[in-house]
Amino acid sequence: MQYAPQLYSAALRMTRNSADAEDLVQETYLKAYRSFGSFETGTNLRAWLFRILTNTFINTYRAKQRRPIESDLGDIEDLYMYRRLPSLGTTRSAEDQLFDLFTDDEVKEALESLPENFRMPVLLADVEGFSYKEIAEMLDVPIGTVMSRLHRGRKGMQKRLWDYAEARGLAHPDAPDPTAATSESDPEVPAHG
Repeated sequence: MQYAPQLYSAALRMTRNSADAEDLVQETYLKAYRSFGSFETGTNLRAWLFRILTNTFINTYRAKQRRPIESDLGDIEDLYMYRRLPSLGTTRSAEDQLFDLFTDDEVKEALESLPENFRMPVLLADVEGFSYKEIAEMLDVPIGTVMSRLHRGRKGMQKRLWDYAEARGLAHPDAPDPTAATSESDPEVPAHG
């Protein structure tokens, strides 16, 4: 089945549970099959499937939030953005070298600590590689909202990773906090969901 691994990976990040992720992908394919007549030939099939997946998650799994959260983080693939980029054969950037100092768990925890409305755009843009326009269609929000949520989500991750760097002695205590440079119109993203 085309795009099944990508859909499963995204579903696993959304649900944080492998059984629920499998159910979500299965339901996505079922809904896609039932409404294939509404698919416009020549449009982006992957984006259409991800929109169905996202809408199904929002409609179905958000209602089940009262259930205790189960997670098996060992099944989630590496979330580093730089590993998604093709190697250009150049020297590694300072950002890449800094990310090597963080463990996978710290990056995953920073991402998962974001509130859902910030986490979803970050996952779809930085992990799955969708454009702002595609994300706006999937989440059924204006493109400006996608850009705002991406900015705030990335700032939230930056703040969380800065805290890890300080705790590990990687950031000098007197160094200016890069996350403190936000304007008053950009309130800090809470550290918990």
